Amino acid sequence: DGVTEVLARHSENLQDKFIEIPCSEDYNSHKRFEGCTPRKCGRGVTDAIITREEAERIRRIAERGLSLGGSDGGASILDLHSGALSLGKHFVNLYRYFGDKIQDIFTEEDFALYRDVRQRVQQRIAQAFGIRSASMYLTKPTFFSRINNTEAKTTHDEYWHPHVDKVTYGSFDYTSLLYLSDYTEDFGGGRFVFMDASSNKTIEPRAGRVSFFTSGSENLHRVEKVHWGTRYAITISFTCNPDHGIGDPVL
Repeated sequence: DGVTEVLARHSENLQDKFIEIPCSEDYNSHKRFEGCTPRKCGRGVTDAIITREEAERIRRIAERGLSLGGSDGGASILDLHSGALSLGKHFVNLYRYFGDKIQDIFTEEDFALYRDVRQRVQQRIAQAFGIRSASMYLTKPTFFSRINNTEAKTTHDEYWHPHVDKVTYGSFDYTSLLYLSDYTEDFGGGRFVFMDASSNKTIEPRAGRVSFFTSGSENLHRVEKVHWGTRYAITISFTCNPDHGIGDPVL
């Protein structure tokens, strides 16, 4: 695994931590958007923009939605934008599958909190990278994840492989993760790992912690396998290309 350096321990309460790193060439093969496409690359962590109480409220949204389905394997996904929900070995469209029952699962307040959190994350990323928040657009996929130690049944359950977001999803320019549960208290394993040439750099999840980074090869990463318990997080991603932008989910 190489040398491991911990960027953010679960026991720490970090105001703001930001590390600048050289940009990869991944952005050159995509249309550039002045004032948004990364010229400064890096990764950051903050415990200062989402409270633990808000994180718990958001986790309950994820728990209620995922209680309608869930993967047979270890990784379940809920996407409030597209309606994609893990169900067994497949995905269903939550909104079509459950119809009006959705009104009993989610409330307008849930979606308002989701929007508010998304805006705060977007503003923090813009501030860290010196770009205008208005030049960034939410992009898909943006989703809740629930991971436990159940054996993988399909490739969708194999969340632990190293990957680059810009390669996997061409629209991504900035990726963020809001953690909704605590490393060592709610689950074991499941740390987020940046895979640098010299060493691995890890982030230990903590409810309310936001980690964010430019989406190119400069931030090759993976998630460790979860050994016990349940890890909840939400991935919120942004693009500079308005053609790939999506709106906030509405009930």
